[in-house]
Amino acid sequence: MEVSFGEKLTAAMARHGSLWYLGLDPNPELLPPALRPLYDQEDWQALAAWLISLIEATHPYLCAYKLSLGFYTALGPAGLELLGEVLAAMPPAMVVILDAKHSDLNSSSVLAQTAFLNWRVDAITLSPYLGQELAARFLMYLDKGVLISCYDANPSAQALQAYPHPSTPFYLHLMQTCLGWASPAQLGLEIGASDPALLAQVRQVAPDRWILARSIWADQRGSQAQHLEGLLAAGLDAQSGGLLLPVNQDVLAAPDPGALVQSLRAQTQAILDRRPAVNPACPLWVTPLATIPAYPHTSLILQLFDVGFLQFGDHVQASGAVFPYYIDLRRIISAPQVFEAVIQAYGEILKTLPFDRIAGIPYGSLPTASGLALRLNRPLIFPRKEVKAHGARRLVEGNYQAGEVVVVVDDILISGNSALEGAAKLQSCQLQVRDIVVLIDHGSGARDRLAQQGYQAHAVLTLADIRKVLYGAGRIDASQLAVLQQGE
Repeated sequence: MEVSFGEKLTAAMARHGSLWYLGLDPNPELLPPALRPLYDQEDWQALAAWLISLIEATHPYLCAYKLSLGFYTALGPAGLELLGEVLAAMPPAMVVILDAKHSDLNSSSVLAQTAFLNWRVDAITLSPYLGQELAARFLMYLDKGVLISCYDANPSAQALQAYPHPSTPFYLHLMQTCLGWASPAQLGLEIGASDPALLAQVRQVAPDRWILARSIWADQRGSQAQHLEGLLAAGLDAQSGGLLLPVNQDVLAAPDPGALVQSLRAQTQAILDRRPAVNPACPLWVTPLATIPAYPHTSLILQLFDVGFLQFGDHVQASGAVFPYYIDLRRIISAPQVFEAVIQAYGEILKTLPFDRIAGIPYGSLPTASGLALRLNRPLIFPRKEVKAHGARRLVEGNYQAGEVVVVVDDILISGNSALEGAAKLQSCQLQVRDIVVLIDHGSGARDRLAQQGYQAHAVLTLADIRKVLYGAGRIDASQLAVLQQGE
């Protein structure tokens, strides 16, 4: 089995003791003075020798290289040959990221195949504006990584990225949307920012994602050590990783690039090593999300939020009650990675229960019940909402035998009416119902109501857990927290 992008990157970081990557590009502005005439003469062999010498000098002190596809394609056929030579010179265990900022849907499948199968790079950067359809072409390669470019440090970009207001900037909405496209194992973010406060904000939105930082030296404040310490404190995840930092491109023209990169790595390690002496709790390694309550499904709650399952505003529920928010679980089926996580969470509960068949309550829970039937290899049936006046006129669809035990799968428990109605239909067909499993227990007394009817209710999540995690993660503010508390 192929090693995944995340596994390979984590191993490289540990092996070389480094968070640093180097951009390795034939950029004429960064060439050593002795090589500039050769560039003008289109002496690509000399250029290849230079890039390969940089690999040889720096790879023991790095975790990855980043190659900007645009620099190579700008040289035409010779540039692609140069790219091939550089890739061939990479040590086998070194992580290679292709910085493509790709944004064309029509060529996505071809580029994904070329980048991942022919060039064998480990990850690629994409532009997010064509949506999940673009990313899906690359995400189908499960052992590869996708880094979504979500923020740029260019001053003129702020008019777009901070719209409509700095307190609710578009780039945060963009990140939250992209996080629903794939799991943390595959999808991370590319962020161009030198401000530790902004990096901390990104880490809060994406607590478990890889962050590829760029332009960290553009607006350095204080000494390099102080600036670096601030970036580490802001960008590292709760597991003391998840962050890639760029070596300053001045290294490309330095007489001894290996020594400079080694010095930078040592400086980073010195910052990390002295933190425990100041505070045994090592706050440098703790992100702002350390206040999130410890909970087994924290990641799932954040993924659900990122696909928009929670909407604020007055909504009429199926029971007729009006709530100041709405939980829309139908969005999950359009986010494959989140849907997979939901099925897994349901499955953990169902594996502990005795049953012969799975029954999904129409219509919202049928996709989930179907996924569980496939995952657990159990037969699926479902009670109809209404019996048709034609055809077989069956109340329960699917094959079953009288006396079999059925576990009922529903989406959310608010009043309990849909689960009770479904269970009653199943029992009228001489099936036994003991357990009802839902994704979310609203906490409004429905569990007790089911117990009074002889059913045991099980929930992956409760509304109380959801609001605590979302508030702790900074996804909702105090006023929204109060709204959710009203519903319990």
